[in-house]
Amino acid sequence: MSALTFRQAVPADAERCFEIESIAYEGEEAATLAKIHTRISNYPQGFLVMQTEGKTIGFINSGCAHAVVMSDEAFKELVGHDPVAPNVVIMSVVIDPAYQGHGYATAMMQTFVKQMRQAGKQTIHLMCKERHVALYAKQGYRYVKPSASDHGSMAWHEMVMDL
Repeated sequence: MSALTFRQAVPADAERCFEIESIAYEGEEAATLAKIHTRISNYPQGFLVMQTEGKTIGFINSGCAHAVVMSDEAFKELVGHDPVAPNVVIMSVVIDPAYQGHGYATAMMQTFVKQMRQAGKQTIHLMCKERHVALYAKQGYRYVKPSASDHGSMAWHEMVMDL
């Protein structure tokens, strides 16, 4: 594994993050460039960028809520987001496909969880496809239920980690 660095996103990261999101996610599940810009500008503390050799190769972005409704599509644009709320909602966990399979997603997730603990958050929520449920379970998330969301016309599963 190459040396990794992690930092908070800045507006100049939006184009590269959009590029990664567009090639890593299927169909309409990828966030638009406008949504990525909104997430960076409205909650940079919840937007973690991972780099190796100065190149951005992955990121996690999130928002915070007092009451989590995972099927709330407006929340993906941070409508209802409150940075001081205790519950983190992850919207994207993405690695450039050219860098997948090297343990980078695990390293990035562990760094993100550590930062959210340090920020005093209580839970981290996410939705994933069925094939990723076991991966997140190994990271410490517990399965909640099949999601009511049909984001990108796909089936999703809700998971949560208590911090």
